[in-house]
Amino acid sequence: MGKRVGVEVSIAAADAVGMANVDVVAAYPITPQTHIVEHLSDLVANGKLDAEFIPVESEHSAMSVCCGSSALGARTFTCTSSQGLALMNEIVFIAASMRLPIVMILANRSLSGPLSIWNDHTDVMSVRDCGWIQVFTETGQEVFDHVMWAFRVAEDRQVSLPVIINMDGFILTHVIEPIEFWDSAMVKQYLPDFSPINVLNPDHPTTVGGFGMPGIYTEAKVAQNEALVKSKPHILKAWQELGAVTGRYYQPVETYKIDGAETVFLSMGSTGDTVAMAVDELRAQGKPAGLIKLRLWRPFPFEELRLAARGVKRLIIIDRAVSYGGPGGPVASEIRSAFYGEKEMPVVTNFICGLAGRDVTPEDYIAIYSKSEKMAQGQVRQEDYVFYGVRE
Repeated sequence: MGKRVGVEVSIAAADAVGMANVDVVAAYPITPQTHIVEHLSDLVANGKLDAEFIPVESEHSAMSVCCGSSALGARTFTCTSSQGLALMNEIVFIAASMRLPIVMILANRSLSGPLSIWNDHTDVMSVRDCGWIQVFTETGQEVFDHVMWAFRVAEDRQVSLPVIINMDGFILTHVIEPIEFWDSAMVKQYLPDFSPINVLNPDHPTTVGGFGMPGIYTEAKVAQNEALVKSKPHILKAWQELGAVTGRYYQPVETYKIDGAETVFLSMGSTGDTVAMAVDELRAQGKPAGLIKLRLWRPFPFEELRLAARGVKRLIIIDRAVSYGGPGGPVASEIRSAFYGEKEMPVVTNFICGLAGRDVTPEDYIAIYSKSEKMAQGQVRQEDYVFYGVRE
């Protein structure tokens, strides 16, 4: 097994990228992602990583460079956050459409305005439908492991799609955690050399991402969607084989104290640990509480979610983003859609909280559970969504 080290998660993430032996890193610094690219630039400058580090003038340029390098057959990495993602938005969609296996860490941070550097999921939800494979990580160890996993999945010749690794800004990026580093033998066993399907070559000119007339555009989008949906078996296989190497077996949907649970929280990202503490306390009080952790965001794990929630009467969806003028939070709308038409559909209550890094404690989640119970008992009005903790 690898060596266990206490280290800042951003540094560990950069070290994982280095151990994956990337060829090109193109990135622009933005809080709270900056420590990742700073450390990667140090690794390259000190000769510890044989790669091209390209300090571009903007995030739009960063993703543009990534598209070019990936199309040339280079193992390519970038990372960004919040407004940086908004600036590279145009090219993010192009990368997926062109089936370029780029890996990006997204240090989740709220979008302006008002200006905030703190964590929520408004940035990633702005590219919910960009066509990338997307996962959420709960701990630093998950971030480290998923760097290797992301390259493995993205570069699978049956997949060839870009991957976003979501890690909560500050809550993960800037904390020190005990992380088991892989040794070189583990990396070699798990992550093969990049063997791209199509490579641009000046000796054999070709057009990539050219103009699509109305007569072909729909078919191109259908093919893109099918590719993302069909990536799921390869995602599951890569997790299974990661477990064989590390002993850590990840799943698209994971549960905590779900047996006998009637009211169950659903979380994404680092809040899972905090919600689990609330579930422990609720169980100690004799409350039938449980927790579902949604790791795989795209392609959406419909079957696994329905199986995890079988027999559950109420789902409390924790959203850290707002669908303005819509049904509440984007995660809740996805969950409601996933259960639509099912014979046993749980009642979904959506709580929007933790925006821009506002603290949500285990006691808050217990209060959320209590309000959900009162809704179920008719003591308070059943609401489609609730902004939790809003000051009067």
